[in-house]
Amino acid sequence: MRLVDGKLTAHSPPSPLSSLPAHAHAPHRHPPPAPSTATSAAPPSAALCPAPGTPLSARRTSHELPQPGARWQQKGLSPRQQRADLVATYSFGENEVYKQGSRLRGQWPYPPALPLAAGEVVVPVANCGVREYNSNPKEQMLLRDYISYWKDYIQGGYSSPRGCLYLKDWHLCRDSLAEDVFTLPMYFSSDWLNEYWDILDVDDYRFIYMGPAGTWSPFHADIFRSFSWSVNICGRKKWFFFPPGQEEALRDCHGGLPYDVTSPALLDSQLYPMREHCSPPLEVTQEAGEMVFVPSGWHHQVHNLDDTISINHNWVNGCNLANMWHFLQQELRAVQQEVSEWRDTMPDWHQHCQVIMRSCSGINFEEFYHFLKIIAERRLLLLAKGMGHGEVEDSQDTRLGRQQAAFDVSRIAEVLASVVAHPDFQRLDTSMFSLQPEELLQQLEEVMVTTASL
Repeated sequence: MRLVDGKLTAHSPPSPLSSLPAHAHAPHRHPPPAPSTATSAAPPSAALCPAPGTPLSARRTSHELPQPGARWQQKGLSPRQQRADLVATYSFGENEVYKQGSRLRGQWPYPPALPLAAGEVVVPVANCGVREYNSNPKEQMLLRDYISYWKDYIQGGYSSPRGCLYLKDWHLCRDSLAEDVFTLPMYFSSDWLNEYWDILDVDDYRFIYMGPAGTWSPFHADIFRSFSWSVNICGRKKWFFFPPGQEEALRDCHGGLPYDVTSPALLDSQLYPMREHCSPPLEVTQEAGEMVFVPSGWHHQVHNLDDTISINHNWVNGCNLANMWHFLQQELRAVQQEVSEWRDTMPDWHQHCQVIMRSCSGINFEEFYHFLKIIAERRLLLLAKGMGHGEVEDSQDTRLGRQQAAFDVSRIAEVLASVVAHPDFQRLDTSMFSLQPEELLQQLEEVMVTTASL
């Protein structure tokens, strides 16, 4: 689950309750890490920031943040003030940080610092100390105001009357200020979800997370049962992973999933009667510069052990497309069950279920078909151009081999055949579709026969 020196490593301790500091069981309060008493201790950058240009597979133990240490000594800053100074420097590109980042654009894990104008960008911020259903309420803030809050939070002993605020789900890549911030590792370049949304130019699933030690993300599984990856630019994260199906044993007596799997409330057998049937979570401590891959459908919970900045992507491709389709069918069944009492009295009940499903899940059966159609048409075009050649290149400047394109076509055809046969999809009015689903499926099957003979 964690890439270190080219190997995936993980361990599975007995209980999430035993592996977090005591304050982690009370999310509304997060004391700071104990400061070092050694007068010769390395500056906080040693824990927070990886050395520029270090390979992704290497552990980040160097102290090579560009030159803040001398400035701290000149100013006589305390360790707490040093952390606050580091936050501002790392976020807004002061002096050498910006120069180093600009040279290393596109390399892991060192990012280009943001220009000062980015401080005027509005970002989503969650309050980790307040529960809203099984998540945290969000507000909108200017980035510069959040950075100022973060500095004050550190200097205030990791406490603030405003609570423990976490900048999360910031769509940095859709901001013109952040063009070409980084490039994808080859292993994650087959990314249909963001390919689709980039074509529509309305959304994406690329995010920046930034927050002080103690910020966290409650228990959840990723959207559409997508894959996801997360790279720590600086800081450390603690992950708790549960394989698909294990979350069922964590449901409470009302059928709800837990908000916090580290809460002592899970030890209450009356409230969580199936808890004893749940295997221990897989625990991973993600260091600065390391990438964590989250498999499709794995529920997880994440805590920032240090002041942390990370890049996160959700993505779908041929390897988990069937999981996405299965999830969408489950979502529709859940909606239909919730509104079943109005089935016989509500006109267009099935259409209303699709509308409700889209508002809850972000997509319905019709949009899922359009998603498949766009990716399929692009792969068919690539194969038509690339017949007889080793590789073809798409408009996003990614290299796609013939075998990869053929694999994508086969997976789309497999799922599309199930979609076309689904009774609820057959109830949709497809008369205005530019390409009928059955016609698209026929095209895919014909290409599969052609490519199989090559």
